[in-house]
Amino acid sequence: MTAAHHTPAIVGSTGSPQPLATRQLLWASEEDTARFAAQLAQQPQLHDAYLTLHGDLGAGKTTLVRHLLRALGVQGRIKSPTYAVVEPHEVPGLAIWHFDFYRLEDPREWEDAGFRDIFASPGLKLAEWPEKAAALTPPADIAIHIEAIDETQRSVMLAAHTPAGRDMLATWPA
Repeated sequence: MTAAHHTPAIVGSTGSPQPLATRQLLWASEEDTARFAAQLAQQPQLHDAYLTLHGDLGAGKTTLVRHLLRALGVQGRIKSPTYAVVEPHEVPGLAIWHFDFYRLEDPREWEDAGFRDIFASPGLKLAEWPEKAAALTPPADIAIHIEAIDETQRSVMLAAHTPAGRDMLATWPA
C-alpha cells in the first residue's frame, strides 16, 4: 500500500455509505480482545491502514488499541490521546498515530494540528470517536464497532470501507 492510498481530498470526505465487506465477532473476555489485536497486528496491509473505533464510553476502544500497540511492539506507557488528540508511536519500520477525536470541536483544530499531513503520510492511523472528524478524514479501511454486552463480553462488527480493508477481512483467520 502506498501513501497515495490516503491522499484524496480530506475535507469534504464522507466515507463509503455501505461497507464492502463485514465480519461479526464476539469477544467473551479481554483475552479475546488481545487475541484479536495479535491477529490484526499480523495483517501486512495494517502498516498503511486507517482504522476507526466506534462504541460508547467503556466499550473497549482504548483497550483494543493498547493490545494492538503491544502486539505491534510498542514499549513503555501507552497513554490515551483524549486530551492531546493524538499520540504518536513508532516501532521499527512503522509509524503509528492514535487519535481520539472526542474533544475535537472545530475543523480549524484539524488543520492547525497538521492532521492532514499525518493522514497523507504512510503509517497506521487509529481513531477513536471518528464521527467527530468524519468530514475531514478519508474512509476507514476498517471500522471496528464495539458494543458492550456486559462487563466482559463485547459484540464486534468489522466493516471494510476500502478495497484494502476488504482484503484484510478476506484473509482474516476463521
